Amino acid sequence: MFGDGEFLLPPEKQDAAVEFIKLPCSSMVKDVFLLRAFESGADAVLVLVCPEGACRYVEGNLRAKKRVGWVKNLLDEIGLDGGRLALFNVAADDAAAVEQIIVQTLSQLADLGPSPAA
Repeated sequence: MFGDGEFLLPPEKQDAAVEFIKLPCSSMVKDVFLLRAFESGADAVLVLVCPEGACRYVEGNLRAKKRVGWVKNLLDEIGLDGGRLALFNVAADDAAAVEQIIVQTLSQLADLGPSPAA
């Protein structure tokens, strides 16, 4: 179960460098943290937030969505491709959906190549 930290990538993607950072609420995702991830060499950043209407803090996922949108625009402006940053609404216990999101992103990265910021 992903929410409990027991998530594993499928065998064909096990060599990918994927790092999970759990936060109590997605509202704690700050634009500077997203930018630092790219500065540190991340090829992509995925922000997984509660489904709409299911945030226990009412608007945490909406705040995160707004920040991600702002950073995506900034990445586009500086030539780093805002498509490397994505936000998905997904339940913490939906490991199958999380796996699908990660596998899809890794496939897209194969086409994009490494981040120019790395």
